Amino acid sequence: MDVSSLSASPFLPMVGWSAVLLAVHVMLQAFTMSAEAARTVGASWNPGPRDVDFKPSGKIAGRAARASGNFRETYPAFIALALALALKGDASGWGIGGAWLWFACRIVYIPLYLAGVPYVRSLAWVGSMLGLAAMFAALVS
Repeated sequence: MDVSSLSASPFLPMVGWSAVLLAVHVMLQAFTMSAEAARTVGASWNPGPRDVDFKPSGKIAGRAARASGNFRETYPAFIALALALALKGDASGWGIGGAWLWFACRIVYIPLYLAGVPYVRSLAWVGSMLGLAAMFAALVS
């Protein structure tokens, strides 16, 4: 395998940007949960040992936690497919198209979930799954 062709793969920057999206999810969840914890169990919860099990009960912190969990359910599949397609090479374009669809839908999903928008949020999730399906189809074809 030619390493230079692997380094030129469009999937590698997608993996990098997906890590940024993961960090956004983690920080959004942390910030909203910390703010809620400060209001309900006290400001000492966040910097302390967190011996008290705190589950967010507010809308935004709860939604941020669920959106983050939902992202992390599909993230390993995205990484596996993206890296496999980088190794294989994607002459069809379906793989990189699917990667971009997954990425765009996962970005759109965040504000839709936080705002509590029904149906459209589900369509964004379906779009992300179609992106993974396109990546898989490109991999096995």
